[in-house]
Amino acid sequence: MMMNCRSLALLLSAATLIAAPGVAAAQPAAPQETSASGDAAKRADALVDKAKRLYLGGKYEEAEATLMSAWELNPTFDVAYNLGNTKYQLKKHREAAQYLSFALRNWPLLKSVAKLKPTAEQRLAESRAQVGAVTVAVSAVGAEVLVDGQVVGRAPLEGELFVEPGEHQVEARLQGYAPASQTVRVAKGGTAEVSLTMAPVQREAQEVASGANAEAGDGALGARAGAPVAEQPPTGPGEPAALPAERSWVPVIALGAASVVGLGVGIGTTVASNNASDDAHQQSAAIIHGRGQCVKPEPSWIGRCEQVRSDASRADTLGNVARVAYIASGVFAVAAATYVLWPKPEASDHAIALPVVHADGAGFAVMGTW
Repeated sequence: MMMNCRSLALLLSAATLIAAPGVAAAQPAAPQETSASGDAAKRADALVDKAKRLYLGGKYEEAEATLMSAWELNPTFDVAYNLGNTKYQLKKHREAAQYLSFALRNWPLLKSVAKLKPTAEQRLAESRAQVGAVTVAVSAVGAEVLVDGQVVGRAPLEGELFVEPGEHQVEARLQGYAPASQTVRVAKGGTAEVSLTMAPVQREAQEVASGANAEAGDGALGARAGAPVAEQPPTGPGEPAALPAERSWVPVIALGAASVVGLGVGIGTTVASNNASDDAHQQSAAIIHGRGQCVKPEPSWIGRCEQVRSDASRADTLGNVARVAYIASGVFAVAAATYVLWPKPEASDHAIALPVVHADGAGFAVMGTW
């Protein structure tokens, strides 16, 4: 999972984290979010702030219910961290392990939240020792995974599934495949591995249909037995085989140049992103050192807080551009190598390779016949 760009904005709430080390402050919404998702994020932030007050007041059950509502609106690492801590206080170790594990897998590389990570790791270890874990591998991507009849996600699953010690049934379901299941026994603090292989059911239907067609064909052939065979027209001389076409090196040169350009753009934007991130870190450190904060800043700190937001947003945008550039560079390089190594086509064959770049990555499309 790619780190949510909103995690960079945690720099703005560093002072609040210091005041409440057991509870992570809500993350402010990212500027590029749509209005619908942005509204959900704001409502989730308000719920996290409310839950923090309940948590600090020892009202863990009320904090748990509030955080579950925030998780449904915006399942981010900070909400998971708060949920894991709250369920840890309530001795719900299985759920605590699940949420703390999610938070640690998606922990942002920011100094402002680094101080909270040891707490998450310690409480995960303590909760993990009280329950069992199951790792599930499913052959069919996208299959629905169930534990004891309850849906827990779709394959491939990220991380372990935490269960109470004892016997459990793990099942996978996907339309077009036969269901697969396995029963495992997990000890307290132990781990069990489950591997589910799902067989497509369409293959069996195709085999039945092929057998029926073969029987029908044999019957038709028997009905025509003994009938006069129509005279076939004489065949003309065979046409000479087409000579292999000469390979053009223009696509290789173009794809190689595009790969180099993409690599250059990726390196340049990575450096710019790191510089912007360093600026944001320095500004945030200066604010904290001056006993300021950006959750509800005083007028004297508003300008610096806005600069931190701007630097964090710029670092995230440049980082996304760098990732797309690296992906595009690799795709162009693979396309060039594929073109060189692919067998030469016949004279009548032709192929066109077109690069495709979009917001989530890049690729290339090859159209033609071989």
